[in-house]
Amino acid sequence: MTTTQSAIESTIAGEIGARAEQVAAAVALLDGGATVPFVARYRKEATGGLDDTQLRALETRLAYLRELEARRAAVLKSVREQGKLTREIEAAIRGAATRVALEDVYLPFRPKRRNRADAARERGLGPLAERILADRAADPAALAARFVTADVPDAKAALEGARDIVAEGMAENPALVGEIRRHLVARARLRARVVAGKEETGAKFSDYFDHDEKWATAPSHRVLALLRAEKEGVVALEIEVDADDPASVKPVEAMVARHAGARLAGGGAGDAWLLGVARWAWRQKLRPSLSTELMGTLKDGADGEAIRVFSRNLKDLLLAAPAGARTVLGLDPGVRTGVKVAVVDATGRLLDSATVYPFQPRNDVAGASATLARLIARHGVELVAIGNGTASRETEALAAAVIAGLPGAKPAKAVVSEAGASVYSASELAAREMPDVDVSIRGAVSIARRLQDPLSELIKVDPKAIGVGQYQHDVDQGRLSRALDAVVEDAVNAVGVDLNTASAALLSHVAGLGPALADAIVAHRDANGPFASRRRLLDVARLGPKAFEQCAGFLRIADGAEPLDASAVHPEAYPVARRIVAALGRDVRSAMRDPAALKSLDPGRFVGDGFGLPTVRDIIAELEKPGRDPRPAFRTATFAEGVDTIGDLRPGMSLEGTVTNVAAFGAFVDIGVHQDGLVHVSQLADCFVKDPAEVVRTGQIVRVRVVEVDVKRKRISLSMRRDPAEGGAPAGRPASGTAAPRPQPAPRAEPAREEGALGAALSAALKRR
Repeated sequence: MTTTQSAIESTIAGEIGARAEQVAAAVALLDGGATVPFVARYRKEATGGLDDTQLRALETRLAYLRELEARRAAVLKSVREQGKLTREIEAAIRGAATRVALEDVYLPFRPKRRNRADAARERGLGPLAERILADRAADPAALAARFVTADVPDAKAALEGARDIVAEGMAENPALVGEIRRHLVARARLRARVVAGKEETGAKFSDYFDHDEKWATAPSHRVLALLRAEKEGVVALEIEVDADDPASVKPVEAMVARHAGARLAGGGAGDAWLLGVARWAWRQKLRPSLSTELMGTLKDGADGEAIRVFSRNLKDLLLAAPAGARTVLGLDPGVRTGVKVAVVDATGRLLDSATVYPFQPRNDVAGASATLARLIARHGVELVAIGNGTASRETEALAAAVIAGLPGAKPAKAVVSEAGASVYSASELAAREMPDVDVSIRGAVSIARRLQDPLSELIKVDPKAIGVGQYQHDVDQGRLSRALDAVVEDAVNAVGVDLNTASAALLSHVAGLGPALADAIVAHRDANGPFASRRRLLDVARLGPKAFEQCAGFLRIADGAEPLDASAVHPEAYPVARRIVAALGRDVRSAMRDPAALKSLDPGRFVGDGFGLPTVRDIIAELEKPGRDPRPAFRTATFAEGVDTIGDLRPGMSLEGTVTNVAAFGAFVDIGVHQDGLVHVSQLADCFVKDPAEVVRTGQIVRVRVVEVDVKRKRISLSMRRDPAEGGAPAGRPASGTAAPRPQPAPRAEPAREEGALGAALSAALKRR
């Protein structure tokens, strides 16, 4: 192992709370082609039990640090080729711990276009700058008079050239730039002012028309809102520092002058001239570049926090409770275009479809009701899934009336998120899955399937189209995509996939596969019938031993010849599993039906042959509950009757709803009125809540109290705190259970006084860069 590699591993170990040898083992596995889900689940002995969160952080940080080392090597080569590499410069380059520090050192040596300082040197003004710096008592104007030439018409032009040369040196001084940067981080303020004439067209950003806050503590959602307002031309946004300092020489100007060796008081004419150059260098060179850098750091930190929130919400949504293999009738609400209806069987196959028109302009309620009743009776529908778009509550009321009039057992109904359903309906994937089905009906099919299994259906949609983020279109899209893809991969592998029923879209997210191998698996399955065992995967074209090692443990075969194929036990560990079962004097199937007997075993007895205690414990736990689903039990929210629009809300109402989005400043809750309400972080519980995710998660069913309703601005304030008028238990801990949530509407500008700070994120961003 190289010294550089060892240093990288030690750095990462400190950051993720692990030992260097754990990180080294994980790096070796990832470099060898292993996936994060595989390493987290099946290589615990090697990594000392690093979980998927730690491994994802390791993977990201490893890429950054390796890029930093590659850049360091390039910088060293460039300075060496210029013949300017001294011991001191080499030490500074090798000692730079971040990309920012490295670029500061490289700044004087970076190849650049010809500038004003170069032009001044070409006109022979370099010696003038040197003389002024050397003799502070001399009058710079008198010195400049000696440099008047055909190219330098007068002393003023000479002094301007000398200023350009000296200012360039100031701007390229790593120590000075670093000191000013630290000062800005501590003192800078983020200020926004409305652009004249934009007061009405930019009214949604009115909270930021006259905004001022500390740069270091600006919360991510507010930063992204301000950046969007600036992008739309509503506000002018800038970073200010020392603007309110009454001193004649501002702190930053004093720093620049000090690094140039100028005396701020009692000095000679040269010192006075240098102070003027320092002010000019700050305004014209240092401030613009450092302000741009700080704004980039601010954006980077805000992006990181927004992506973290989006990733967490997406994970909760993907791991929402499945209704399971039941026949479902899906309703995609519409007014003028009608309500699209689709019935799918327990496997998600389309059985029947229709379009009904119970609303304006046709108002055919009787015909719509008859059609729904007929389809429910004909196919033995067990659940009705209703999309949450336009006319959702009206469609839900129609379904409720139909269900109430049915004889015998009645299906249950649930409102389902339809975010991204239209994207899926028009996609190439949907066309392949349902080639002869109208695009509008595909949406209803997707809604029905989402109730059966949110994970299997939602992975068919670009995560960015699902709508559980804050300002998701404003963040770095490449960085967002990588983070969300990792969330999808982790969720799919945490649940596991049925090898004989999974779509190619779902299989493509299994560790070690990808779209090409997923298509090959489905093609092989279609041509040869269901897989009899996991080992038959090796018959699939281009699926070799490495891919098999990575994917096999996450694929399930129900009712196969090998009972262990239905579990998360990896084929490589089957011998250990059989030794465990043999110790009970049972066969595998009977042992799986006796968890008490399995609990009585000492896991230490079976350690050996490369399988340590963590793996043995995992095998026993899996034998106790083979193929266990980590997702919660299915439950739906019940919306209050007669509360259908925002105008029906009254302060004090107690309502049940579904958490649709969790942000840094609180949680949005769907209470069935076509507009999500906000439970501010201060209203989530009767105790202090630092992170809303500590209390709620996307898809959770909660009981809330209406605090305030602003119909004009379409804002609903909710609370989960105990109502003082009622007493009783706090409402801050939500009811358990999940349901497919309704997505957040288009991103909105958040009030300027919401809580939360970017301090740690910004600090980390500066360290990364």
